[in-house]
Amino acid sequence: MFKKKTRRNNINQLEIVNRPKSVISEQFRTLRTNVLFTSSDVHMKKIIVTSSEPSEGKSTISANLAISFTQAGYKTILIDADMRKPTQHKVFEMMNVKGLSNLVAGQVQLVDAINKEVQPGLDFISAGPIPPNPAEILGSTAMTKLLEELETVYDIIVLDTPPVLAVADSQILGNMADGSLLVVNGRKTHRDKVIDAKAQLEKCTAKLLGVVLNDLNKKDDGEYYYYYGEKEKN
Repeated sequence: MFKKKTRRNNINQLEIVNRPKSVISEQFRTLRTNVLFTSSDVHMKKIIVTSSEPSEGKSTISANLAISFTQAGYKTILIDADMRKPTQHKVFEMMNVKGLSNLVAGQVQLVDAINKEVQPGLDFISAGPIPPNPAEILGSTAMTKLLEELETVYDIIVLDTPPVLAVADSQILGNMADGSLLVVNGRKTHRDKVIDAKAQLEKCTAKLLGVVLNDLNKKDDGEYYYYYGEKEKN
């Protein structure tokens, strides 16, 4: 369970950097451990993070989770694959001129699209300019080849993807990834939406690793939540 931070821009969203000893940061480390050891026979290298609906906190959780992998010694790259409403470049205070969209389209080279060491040990590819056809780009052979190339360099690839019930993008990437995480806002997301989103992700080849709770009171705990913990006290 993650206490949702008040809406502040940029680097303040990186709880695991700003407050590494907080309860929330410890929950990210627990999540990291669960992801790494959830399957003994499959190495979880490519992980998509999605939600059922917008504004559930998937981008903040993606960023903090990616950093937690680097803190454990894993060479990690975070990719903003939400080309419909990209936000990761704002989290890291980066430009979004060169990124995934024009990289997959062959307009820029990989070396130019990767932002090196946005945090110690973490590389980052922004979404790039918003294209007219995100699903086609993500489902392209070029995208598959990009992930294959990145797999030879990085231990962990975290992909921040659009809400799974809104568009097909997350399902497309879910058939390229090893595992998926579903972020749920415990205060506002209806249970039926969570069940529908879970069903969509289970159709993908990527293993559904669990549901990450965000912005939840302890009394609201529900049976479909895989990862939960104590809400941090102010």
